[in-house]
Amino acid sequence: MDRNCEEVLSPNIYFDRDFEIDAAKILPGEYYVTARDMVLVTVLGSCVSACIRDRVSGIGGMNHFMLPESGQDQMSPVSVPARYGSYAMELMINQLLKMGARRNNLEAKVFGGGSVLSSITSSNVGGLNAEFALGYLRTEGIAVAGQDLLDVYPRKVYFFPHTGRVLVKKLRKMHNETIVEREQAYRSRLQTADIQGDVELF
Repeated sequence: MDRNCEEVLSPNIYFDRDFEIDAAKILPGEYYVTARDMVLVTVLGSCVSACIRDRVSGIGGMNHFMLPESGQDQMSPVSVPARYGSYAMELMINQLLKMGARRNNLEAKVFGGGSVLSSITSSNVGGLNAEFALGYLRTEGIAVAGQDLLDVYPRKVYFFPHTGRVLVKKLRKMHNETIVEREQAYRSRLQTADIQGDVELF
């Protein structure tokens, strides 16, 4: 298999002049996996991003997801939120393995889960997203090499899968309306998401 092939579920590819490297911007509900030396970028509010890579080959990816609301137990493996979260994680892990990553070499760094959506702060959406991501990785036996979760600030995350380096910028002084609007629109889409069955891992 050509290790240079990529799974393009993020159409936002550009050249980052600060790092002088190709970059992919990951929006809510997207993920991107690559074997190239590039940077994956996202901005997180209540959503969570798992950055997973093969620490030997450098094949890695980033996702950006939120659990949909449900009246059921959020952490129950058969609940809609848990099924959606598992689906979001498994899609990316499947692509990593398809591109040549080895499961026993995978490591993760996890970010986000901030309390930035004031209208749903009481439901602790950010905390539930963070709890799910860590619990999923623990269940799957994927080591968590780093994390920056919860708090009240949005974050901009730069992930360099080739080396595993991550830069996190907490957005303390900017207007966060765009982040909030983007996540609220994504959250609305999740209400009608139809996640059926399971994704088989390789």
